[in-house]
Amino acid sequence: MVIASPNGGEAPLDPKSVEMSAEDAESQAFLKTHESLWLNTEKLCDCAKRVNDFDGIYFVGGHGPMWDLFEDSASLEIIQKLAEKNKIVAAVCHGQAALVNAKLSDGSYLVDGAEVTAFSNAEEDSIGLTEGMPFLLETELLKRGANYIKADEQWGEKVAIGRDGKLITGQNPASAKGVGNAILKTITE
Repeated sequence: MVIASPNGGEAPLDPKSVEMSAEDAESQAFLKTHESLWLNTEKLCDCAKRVNDFDGIYFVGGHGPMWDLFEDSASLEIIQKLAEKNKIVAAVCHGQAALVNAKLSDGSYLVDGAEVTAFSNAEEDSIGLTEGMPFLLETELLKRGANYIKADEQWGEKVAIGRDGKLITGQNPASAKGVGNAILKTITE
């Protein structure tokens, strides 16, 4: 497993995400035990050079991906290559920002016709950040032809599996464990 970010080095943690997981003992233990993972990340462009070494990619959430990954050329290259090799492309919460502009070599959007979920417009509105976002994930994924699905209730867990089981997305922080389990299941099959 490789932890990477657009610029390498320290990847900032989303303070709101850390705050929301304050009562989750498993998350807090991970933060304390594995701090070095996000303090010294590889550059995504370096990972793109050896994409064949990977079984997949998982884009985590927090609001950073809305700016950092939306048009990141290394991410888009990695996604295209992995998807076309029928490998795993996964994301949770706002990590799907990396998928919005992802295209296959034929020019079609990765999400076109695929079942996908991401942080919903209603969830963004409920935390008062709709106006501060460069775009809304639900809206943009629908524009690119995604079959967008979401939990029946705000903040409910929802995992979507598309593209023959290789596109795995989770709606929000409550969906992270489900995404992880789906990735593990796919890798071990």
